[in-house]
Parts: sequence; C-alpha cells; structure tokens
Amino acid sequence: MSPRRRISADVQRLVRRRASQLCEYCHTSERWQYVRFTIDHVIPFTRGGTDDLDNLALACFHCNRRKANRLTAVDPDTGEETTLFNPRRDAWNEHFVWSADGLGVIGLTPCGRATVMMLALNRERIMDIRAADQMIGRHPPVGDQVQD
Repeated sequence: MSPRRRISADVQRLVRRRASQLCEYCHTSERWQYVRFTIDHVIPFTRGGTDDLDNLALACFHCNRRKANRLTAVDPDTGEETTLFNPRRDAWNEHFVWSADGLGVIGLTPCGRATVMMLALNRERIMDIRAADQMIGRHPPVGDQVQD
C-alpha cells in the first residue's frame, strides 16, 4: 500500500460536483453549512481503498466520522450483517426515501436500514437542519423521493 497523500483540490472539486454538493450518505447540502464536507474513502484507506476518484465520496463530518472504516452494519429489521450504502455502486433512491414529512430518511433495503442506523441519518441536529431548510424550500434535495 502506498503512503497516504493529500487529495488534490481538483479531485475534491470533481467529487463535490459529482455529488451536487450533497453528503452522499445523509443528503445534507454542503452549500448552507459553515464547515466544508470531507472527502470520504468509500472503501477505507485502512482496508485497501485508494485515492482514486471512483473510491471517493462527499460526506458531512458526522457521516464520515460514524462510518469510519466500516463496510458493514447490522440491519435492525433482520439482525443480519449487510453492506453499508456505497455511493459509487448504489443508487440513493433505491435504498432510501424521505419520510412523508420530508425530514427523516427511511431505509428501504437491508443496506439502507443498516446505513440509517449506523450513520445515525436521523440524528436530532440533522433533523433540525432539514426542518429549517424545508421551511425555505431547500429540502428535500431535487430528485429525492418522498414517501407517499
């Protein structure tokens, strides 16, 4: 494994643009936050992941910290271990939907449910941010599905 190096500003810009400036896990918009989001290694560097663009995702600090070097988590419905959501391989709308009020993330699949729990996608602070963003028309993100 090669030594870890800083991800270039150009690659960081590409990651942000590809993600439409959304955390690729909780779909919070970086545009309205005080702190820039981090560049996550989808396959963690400590598990053989690389700095290649196809292994990088935009992640808010909280999702990145909670994910850490994990690749799997337990589905709370089945009790079985499953892979975490992988934004380079998985489509967000296939694994998640917004609750009817548009504030909570609901996992639709074992992967989605495990990711919601492991990354605490409905933590109190993020729910407050979503509610405030919703009041001024910034949430939910365009293209995301809301439960009927």
